[in-house]
Amino acid sequence: MAKKDKKNPQAEEVKETPVEEAVETAEEQAPETPEVNPWEEKYNQEHDAYLRLAADYDNFRKRSAKEKEQSYGNGKADAIEKLLPVYDNLERALNQPTEDEAYKKGVEMTMNQLVGIFTGLGVEIFGNAGDTFDPNIHNAVMHTEEEGVEENTITQVFQKGFKMGEKIVRFAMVQVAN
Repeated sequence: MAKKDKKNPQAEEVKETPVEEAVETAEEQAPETPEVNPWEEKYNQEHDAYLRLAADYDNFRKRSAKEKEQSYGNGKADAIEKLLPVYDNLERALNQPTEDEAYKKGVEMTMNQLVGIFTGLGVEIFGNAGDTFDPNIHNAVMHTEEEGVEENTITQVFQKGFKMGEKIVRFAMVQVAN
């Protein structure tokens, strides 16, 4: 299709390129865009903001609950760690020979009560001679060459280990056979 130059009516007709024709045709055939209701647009924005705020609050609530649980566990582990020297001293007292049976019975009762409290709090005591060495829970401070003992076997325990769930409160201090 040819069209005349509107500025210069006497100018010759100029042929349009196919691209220009396609643009004109598209403009003529384009449906009118419906008017966007400003109230609906405002509602959509406010609804989106509300959903984001609700998600942020939910994340905050979950994070706070998790932090509260972790702080309780950490506080309990700190308190148990402060009682471990008492456990160690009672264990040393039990291992000492004595002729006073009443004294020995009193120390045994105190030790049993302390172990009962630890068990009630979810504390597991580990690290016995004959166990397999695990570097994740044991601290090898000595190595020994003993015949008849398999490699990576604990031969002597210097300090028992303590853990609460998966958290290690104190590593077991042991001697390991090579």
